[in-house]
Amino acid sequence: MRSAWLFLAGLAAGGCAGRLDPAPLQPGVQGDSLLRPGDALRITVWRQPEFSGDFVVNPDSTIGHPLLQAVKVGGVAPAVARARLRDFLAGYEQNPRFVFEPLYPVVTAGEVRQPGLASLLRGTTLSEAIARAGGPTERGRLERVTLAGGGKSYVLNVLCQDQRVAVMPIRSGDQLFVGRRSDFSLWRDLLSPIVSLSAAVASVVAVTRR
Repeated sequence: MRSAWLFLAGLAAGGCAGRLDPAPLQPGVQGDSLLRPGDALRITVWRQPEFSGDFVVNPDSTIGHPLLQAVKVGGVAPAVARARLRDFLAGYEQNPRFVFEPLYPVVTAGEVRQPGLASLLRGTTLSEAIARAGGPTERGRLERVTLAGGGKSYVLNVLCQDQRVAVMPIRSGDQLFVGRRSDFSLWRDLLSPIVSLSAAVASVVAVTRR
């Protein structure tokens, strides 16, 4: 996780985050991500529906499935977990064909239309996670998104010209909070459009009566 936070800190130099650090991380790199209890796995085994589905990683690092609980996946990289699953399935079929996709629990809250906890595919970006939560509300500020995880938090500008922010992959346990516009004006943002619309309707009615 350390390199991920160095990346976030490094973005501050471009005005995209709130702290300084000269060591950025290349976007899309997830070399330090390990599966942990609470994550989930989407497993699809060809012609083996009893092994297929979405399964949670148990507290003891095993897969939450009666037949797959012999496979320990917690604390290792997804590639290692996939290899262990392949070895297990090879006991049932010589060359098992399957799809293995980690799902990370991520909380998105604040000014989004569908706040809550979601299980997102590994590789889901920051902007995609916000979109999965319904996108920002009218008061949402994409230039002020708080990303918390690993005991640290940063305020990021998703609209920053540095596209590494928007395409930065989320990680297991991340919490996103979309800020609210502090300059919301009842007159400007709500009443004024209504008054303008009413005036326009009145003008149309006046013209049609001539």
